[in-house]
Amino acid sequence: MKDYDLIVLGSGGAGSRPAKRCAAAGWKVAVINDGPFGGTCSTRGCIPKKVLSGTAEIIDANRRLGDKGIISEQPKLSWSQLIKFKRTFTDSVSPSTQKSLKEAGIDVYSGQPKFSGRLQIDINGETLRAKKVHIAVGAKPAKLNFEGSQHLITSDEFLELDKLPPRIIFVGGGFISFEFAHVSASFGAETTILHGDDRPLPLFDHDIVDTLSKAIKDLGIKLEINSKVTKIEKTGDSFTVTAVSGQTFEADLVVHGAGRPPAIDELNLEATGVEYDVDRGIKVDEYMKTSNPDIYAAGDAADAGPPLSPVAGVQGGIAADNLLSGKSKQPSYHSTPSVVFTSPVVARVGFSENEAKGNGIDFDVISNDISGWFDSKRLGIKHAMSKVLVEKSTKKIIGAHLIGNHAEDLINIFALAVDLGLTTDQLKSPIFVFPTASDDMRSMF
Repeated sequence: MKDYDLIVLGSGGAGSRPAKRCAAAGWKVAVINDGPFGGTCSTRGCIPKKVLSGTAEIIDANRRLGDKGIISEQPKLSWSQLIKFKRTFTDSVSPSTQKSLKEAGIDVYSGQPKFSGRLQIDINGETLRAKKVHIAVGAKPAKLNFEGSQHLITSDEFLELDKLPPRIIFVGGGFISFEFAHVSASFGAETTILHGDDRPLPLFDHDIVDTLSKAIKDLGIKLEINSKVTKIEKTGDSFTVTAVSGQTFEADLVVHGAGRPPAIDELNLEATGVEYDVDRGIKVDEYMKTSNPDIYAAGDAADAGPPLSPVAGVQGGIAADNLLSGKSKQPSYHSTPSVVFTSPVVARVGFSENEAKGNGIDFDVISNDISGWFDSKRLGIKHAMSKVLVEKSTKKIIGAHLIGNHAEDLINIFALAVDLGLTTDQLKSPIFVFPTASDDMRSMF
């Protein structure tokens, strides 16, 4: 049995920061990681996804300008070359992460860890014991229990496809399905999203999502709501997908896009005394500490904050502070923006209308169809809008919801406004570069 001051489960931003900082402080540290080292974002999440969606955005811009006769011939596309390009960002992450951990004096283990005691972990037939444990194992695709669910591929596998099949169905109407459906359609695949109820992307404003639904229809993407999948059958190289209504859909590939819960179900947390919810994650306090005072958790594995890579990194830093006897606390996350990298991009920050009402805030909603504004018009974007929530008594911006060009950057400005409590006059005060999407923003409220 080996003894450590700290054992960290996971090697993404939520795990590597505590591991390296504690090792630098002289602690004996081990990191256990199941799968590629470096975390979801760098290897099979936001980084490779943005490489694909960025290319799809260029393709979509060519199409839109082609509709206006500006680009008469559409470019030839190579999916295999795109995946090859994507791998230049991802293939080096796992070995370089392992190397950096080892250079920091950290022992590295690869495999599925399992607790056999409150601070005791079994890995590959070996037992490790620690004074402190930090859990940052991330998330994984949800288990789906309908007949034929074994025929689904995951988003991880989608990112490794060397060839894109002609017909693709995405199961579930969340981030993964919308983003990858856009990429698939841009590369010419007949693409369908099957969503189980009437509200895809439920965390986003419904008017914004309705606008996105119109935009993806222009791309040829079929969005079928109230179409919960009940069965997948394979015949030869193709699949028949049956929805709860009895309607069937044919495809050459079916992709799991129906959620990613915390990857904690195989850890045997019962042995630790840690409180957790299998769907929401490990319960932590404001210091990232669990109900076992010697175990911390952060990132997607923890029931704290939105499941976003920047949040995981912040939480990893908070856990490191407190492992090293600091008193660092979690932020409120109220000013943390969320983005869906479709084309056009969807973004939100702060309160939704329902959330503001639930908090008893008296506010105005300022909505604009911005499809005819300069930045949309010059790029041929037909579906774009903004919705800004302003508190009546203070004129402070309390929420923003966008779909359009550069929404992923504009939402950061609104995040700053929400975080600092800026009023509409204050946000309009600077002189911005003209003509830009940022300058257009000043007319949104």
